[in-house]
Amino acid sequence: MTDDLHSLNVLLAQAERQRDEALAEHLKLDAARRASEAQAEQLVVYRREYEQRWSAEFCREGKIELVRCYQGFMLRLTQAVEQQQRLAQHSATQVERAVAIVRGHDVRAAALKKLLERRLQEGHHVAMRLEQKQSDEHAARVAWLRYAAANAQGTL
Repeated sequence: MTDDLHSLNVLLAQAERQRDEALAEHLKLDAARRASEAQAEQLVVYRREYEQRWSAEFCREGKIELVRCYQGFMLRLTQAVEQQQRLAQHSATQVERAVAIVRGHDVRAAALKKLLERRLQEGHHVAMRLEQKQSDEHAARVAWLRYAAANAQGTL
């Protein structure tokens, strides 16, 4: 029984360590997701400001070379925004997976903890039953000895 409890304690410690490592990884991925989303938002804001600034400029004068340059830059900026949004989405997916992994490790650790508690409780009940049995046997022996002593006195 002691070896069984020791094995369960080792498994519980390992499961808790794995859960803690998974939680640390989740926190790291979540920070990366937030940074990626913030960068995507910054790019969107920059693109919007750039469009506003140049649309006012084009109202005053619109040289074709300048318009082509603007369109080329806006194309590259839009591609950068889309790529950053894909990265943010990928980061969000990784965070979701990390959450699922943390939950799995948490459930395993909780199950092992519950099993260990149950085994400890069973061991306690077994010890109490053994103690009760020994107490009952001792009381029976004492009663038998008293009866034998009383019988011996009565027959003498």
